[in-house]
Amino acid sequence: MIDARALTRDASALVAVPSVTGDERAALERLAELAAGLGLRADLHEHDLTALRAHPAYPGEEAARTELWGLTVTAPGSGAGRLAMCGHVDVVPDGSVPWRHAHGTVVDGRLYGRGSVDMKGAVVAALHALAALGGDGPEVVLVAVASEEDGGLGAFAALQRDARFDACLIPEPTGFDVVCAQAGALTFEGIVPGVAAHAAHRLEGVSAIDRYLPVHAALAEHERALNAAVEHPLMRALELPYPLLVGRLEAGEWSSSVPDRLRFEGRAPVRVGEDVASARAAVEAVVAQACPEATLRWPGGQFASGETDAAHPFAALVRRSLTAELGRGVAFAGVPWGADMRLWTARGIPTVMAGTPGIERSHAVDECVRIDDLVTLARAIVRVAEGFAP
Repeated sequence: MIDARALTRDASALVAVPSVTGDERAALERLAELAAGLGLRADLHEHDLTALRAHPAYPGEEAARTELWGLTVTAPGSGAGRLAMCGHVDVVPDGSVPWRHAHGTVVDGRLYGRGSVDMKGAVVAALHALAALGGDGPEVVLVAVASEEDGGLGAFAALQRDARFDACLIPEPTGFDVVCAQAGALTFEGIVPGVAAHAAHRLEGVSAIDRYLPVHAALAEHERALNAAVEHPLMRALELPYPLLVGRLEAGEWSSSVPDRLRFEGRAPVRVGEDVASARAAVEAVVAQACPEATLRWPGGQFASGETDAAHPFAALVRRSLTAELGRGVAFAGVPWGADMRLWTARGIPTVMAGTPGIERSHAVDECVRIDDLVTLARAIVRVAEGFAP
């Protein structure tokens, strides 16, 4: 039995705690307190950052941090199997536009605040689902992680610590679709050199901006090629399965000087099933052909792709559970964004994502989620746990 008022209270309390990527400890401590209040066993632990950064499979990171914390909450079971619910508590900054509602405020049946939909609200829904279990099914563990927004270091650390799971459900906001495929996303940074000169004698210089323009066009053409014949059926259904974006440009130091340096930053896709090294090499070749003088590097988050066969019994179980709870059909889907799912599937753990509507409000001003959707999600998670058999 899910108590909607208690779930609302706890979700509001967690959303009210700031947890921008790089500074998540307070939110995890609050989540541990909420778990204890529900009679669940919580384990708050610090990961070894130095060891993680030295690991050959290190997934990268972008936010500054001096510590990395994780939390597991366990609902013991007497049956067979071990099931994970993975959710991140880190959030992106608020932005520069004022919000109408304070973080953690409930107005007209919606919970407002950064992380309400992506995905603190879902983490609390999973927490309440664990508390509602009878204990005669599998052991169910809520794996609450940090650092998802900048590469997944938190989930990577959690799996280094404990990967003994038979399946995993990640309640990211999917509109109650069951996501079985996620594209990867690789952060890149490029430098285009030029030759400085006075603007009055610009022909004696070489503008880094002029040299960059063919790079921009070539990257756009590369995106078109990646999306021209998409093989994966779930990804093919998307309007733009594999987006490639240059999101930042920085050039020049003086308005009357020919710019001798341009820096560009962006995000390149990894197709489902594609090797990360191959995706990088393809972008590097495009840039080199367009501008041989340019250099490219790959800092920050490096999201591989991830996939679980839609025919897998666990994917079918999640779909049945949502269908029963919603009273309507539920689709299998693919998504064009990176997520922690790929870290779980890389371990051979069947993993799908399924959660509330509202991803279009994540990272936006006045981010919010419907309370009714969180309750529906919690009930569906209970169905998944009760129906799970390894």
